[in-house]
Amino acid sequence: MKRTKTSKAWMKEHVNDFFVKQAKKEGYRSRAAYKLMEIAERDHLFKPGMTVVDLGAAPGGWSQVAAEKLMGKGRAVAVDILEMAPISGVTFIQGDFREASVLAELKEQLKDLPVDLVICDMSPNITGIGIIDQTRGMHLAELALEFCTERLNSGGNFLVKVFQGSGFDEFFRAMRATFDRVVTRKPLASRGRSSEIYLLGLGKRD
Repeated sequence: MKRTKTSKAWMKEHVNDFFVKQAKKEGYRSRAAYKLMEIAERDHLFKPGMTVVDLGAAPGGWSQVAAEKLMGKGRAVAVDILEMAPISGVTFIQGDFREASVLAELKEQLKDLPVDLVICDMSPNITGIGIIDQTRGMHLAELALEFCTERLNSGGNFLVKVFQGSGFDEFFRAMRATFDRVVTRKPLASRGRSSEIYLLGLGKRD
């Protein structure tokens, strides 16, 4: 299939992207690793000994950061519908987070461990139809928040990617009802033209 001008422009931008080059240089699987690193440093998200769940983990940039921050102490469990090459210190579950069987496997891996941090960079398969993509994206975020209400430790934190648009205000209110404080983050590695934004829920309420 012949590439369109739009796809060619995207590829050129991607290849010349500072964070793409930096990720290759430093051994990270995606430029998204720098989004998490910036937010984690600003908001002190990680400490050794934590239990961390990474939803929508593939190709593994965020899981790499989590494993580094835990320094071999604690537990990291990652989930994605796509394959992900192994990462030392990370338990990976391949499957659709929306399916009960995958959620059950995740809970089995965690057993009775209290979860201290949930990080979620999930995105739906993009159709190009804005209202459909937005609805699917918000649904994934809602499922992640539901998981947090069930398994996140009291005082735990939740970082999730959302897209500004339909359903955003309602989701933001749901976050505020669950956490002591909710802040927005737009890290440097997030492209300026993208409507993506990260919501960080700090201090899950009992």
